[in-house]
Order: sequence, then C-alpha cells, then structure tokens
Amino acid sequence: MSVLRQDSQSPDASSPSGQLRPAPKAATEAVSAERLAERIAERRAEPVDEREAEQAAAQALARSNTRTLTRFTSYLRVEKGLAPLSVSAYLRDLGQFAEFLAKAKVELKAADGALVGGFVQQMQTIGLDGRSIGRKLSALRQFYRHLLLDRMITADPTLHLETPKQWKVLPKALAPTEIDRLLGGNAEAAARGARAARETSPPPSIPDEAGSSSATGERKAKLAVAMALRDQTMLEVLYASALRVTELVTCRIEDLKLEAGCLLVRGKGDKERLVPLGRAAQDSLQRYLREARPLLARGKSSPHVFLGRGGHRLTRQRVWQLVARQSEAVGKHASPHMLRHSAASHMVGNGADLRTVQTILGHSDIGTTQIYTHIALDRLKSVHQACHPRGKRKNT
Repeated sequence: MSVLRQDSQSPDASSPSGQLRPAPKAATEAVSAERLAERIAERRAEPVDEREAEQAAAQALARSNTRTLTRFTSYLRVEKGLAPLSVSAYLRDLGQFAEFLAKAKVELKAADGALVGGFVQQMQTIGLDGRSIGRKLSALRQFYRHLLLDRMITADPTLHLETPKQWKVLPKALAPTEIDRLLGGNAEAAARGARAARETSPPPSIPDEAGSSSATGERKAKLAVAMALRDQTMLEVLYASALRVTELVTCRIEDLKLEAGCLLVRGKGDKERLVPLGRAAQDSLQRYLREARPLLARGKSSPHVFLGRGGHRLTRQRVWQLVARQSEAVGKHASPHMLRHSAASHMVGNGADLRTVQTILGHSDIGTTQIYTHIALDRLKSVHQACHPRGKRKNT
C-alpha cells in the first residue's frame, strides 16, 4: 500500500474530490509580506506628483512669510508705536508684494531689486497713481530696513530704487464764511431735534398711560438735544485744534485741560502734543460735559469724551457721517480731514509760521506742513502789493 505525499500538487495527491490542497499558512504569510515590501519599494521609487510638490513649496513659502511679517508687526506696534490702522496699511501693502513674489516662487526675505522694480512696473501698468505707489514703496523700505537691522538679510533691495514722481495735490479747505455756516447751522439742530422728538412722541390714549407717554417724549427730546450738542462740540474741537478723526474719538476726559485752554492729543506713533482749543471750543465742551454727556452715558462709566447713544465710544465712520451730513445741510460737501486742512490753511493765511502749524498738526516732518505754503505766498503777495513802494503798477 503506497503512502501519498502531502506536499504533492498533482491531482493524484489531491483529495478525493480532485481539488488541490491549500498551501501551509506560514508560506502564505511569507509571500504576502514579500509582496508588501515590493510594493512599498516601488512606491518609494515612483516620482512625487508635481502638483503635490508645488503645494508643499507654496505652503512652506507662506509659512516663512507669515513668520517674517509677524516679527515686523511686533516691531511696528511695540518699537514704533504705530496705530492699528497704520499697521494694517503696512501689512496690506506688504501682502500685495508677497502675492507678486509668490508667482515667482520667492519669499519676502529673498526678494532683490529687480523683483521690487517689477512690482513697481506692475502697479504703473494697472494705472495706480504716483501717491499710492509711493506709499507702497515706503512700506517696502521700512520693511527691508527692519530686516537689515535684524540681520535677516544682507542687502536692502529698495536701496537704489527711485520713487515715482508725484503730483502735488493741494489740500481742499473751506472758506472762513463756510466754516461759520457749518458751525452755526449745527447749533440750530438742537432746537429742531427737540421739536421733532415731541412731534413724533405718541399721544396718550388713556389717563394712566399719559404720564408714561409724556415721559417717553421728554426723554427723546432731551436725548436729541444732547446728541445735537455733542455733534456741535465735536465740530468745534475738530476745527479749533485741527485734529485727526482717530485723535478725536480716542480723546479721554483726563486729556482735557480746560483751565489752561489746551487738549492733550495722542497722535501717530503714540506721540503726545498739547494743542490749544480756543474760546468757542472751550465753552462748547463745558456745556457738553455738563448737560449732554451724562444723558448719553446713561450711568455707565467711560473714559472717552465723546460718547454715542448708550455710553459707547463713537466710531470714526460715525464722525465722517456726521460731518458729511452737517456740511451738506449748508450746501457744501466736507470731511473731517477737510476741517483739519481748513484750520491749518486759515492759520497760515492769518500769519502763523509753519513751525507753529507743524506743532499743532503733529507733523513729524516740516515737509508735510509745506503744502500750506501756497497760502502764505498768496498772503505775501497781497502784503507786498499793498505795502511795497513798487508793489503796485502805476497807471501811465
């Protein structure tokens, strides 16, 4: 009797049904492990997908730029003390430059003069005016100067770059008579607001509700008068002290020096300066603080001088809306910055020297204040013609 071999693969060595016997489990696992190792080796040998490589490179470039901009942001806020809006403007301009560099797959720290020049040409091609290009170049110069001082780069790519020529834009200002109409017209708004509040208050329907309705109408009238007085005071202070909008809305109670007729202003770069208020602004402020501000505060404590309804601080946009509305009421479109220009222009026109105007406006460079010299020249010409023996041409 013959004995069948169990490792035979022939039909004769199979089971009675004719099927092959399964291979041992250990052999199957060995084959599976070998095939898995071969597949892993093949996968490693395959070239990396180009799209995945580009995405990884773009992500690495973005992370590097983010780290660099974060350090620059801290420098602007801590060392230079810039306001949040100024920091946002810097980051917005640098973000546009970073997008331009990303197309060339270059990070901010690796940019050279040719790339910066290409960025300027692109801005000129899309029709950006010289002032906007100059502002963006100023941001780039500040940024790369910071990187150079921190030894993150060895050369400043903006060093030999010329700033495009800019047209001098003379500041728009209101005439003194227009200022008088603007400030005088707003003083009448309190009475109109009080009348409107009383007219729109609901009439009492039954006796026990009459007192409540009357009280509501009276509160509305007082609130309208308080808001009109607040608006009048803001216009007076804007013009009297030639403030920026941000300087006005961030003004605090502790900054008022009414006994000295001055206001402590915190301007750009967190620089402080004392500016005069003038008698009209002082009187308006005293009345506002006494009669209007307590009604607007509604029992809440706030360090700011000018409050909105409910005791919160006014926004810059609200002040712009106020000035636009009041100026249109007198037939002239104006902005808060136009009131600032008007104050500077009127001071120069009345004989103030540029250094004094520079101090009041808070300009760090006298060159910024020199835009008002055209007014001084006009006055000099008129004085020369009136006083110089040869100033007037004689009739022949």
